[in-house]
Amino acid sequence: MPDVLPEALIGASLVTAALLLIPLVRGRRPGGVLFSLFGLIELGLLVLLVWSIVLVASTERDVDTATFVGYLLGAAAVLPLAVLWARNETSRWGNTVLIVGLLVIPVLIVRLNQIWDAAHG
Repeated sequence: MPDVLPEALIGASLVTAALLLIPLVRGRRPGGVLFSLFGLIELGLLVLLVWSIVLVASTERDVDTATFVGYLLGAAAVLPLAVLWARNETSRWGNTVLIVGLLVIPVLIVRLNQIWDAAHG
């Protein structure tokens, strides 16, 4: 699996989660800049999804494909689901949902790397 993109996505998710603490403390909804970051992170996750599926399909290594693709799909689905949930939540818990969603992404990416590395020996 590529190294740069997963690391960038982990960093972007963690930084964006930290930035969400500001509207959380102020009791406000996140603004356009944060939603732009969500879009960039999601775009990166979709690129990772396609790139990784191509890698799995073209490798002769013994990757647990179903689990690997499941984690990829889960990582790509977390942020849109968190955004939808947060938009319907009128309290400050909407920001918390977004923060949790952003913190789940690095966990899933680390697990993807573990699955990929385990198949390589």
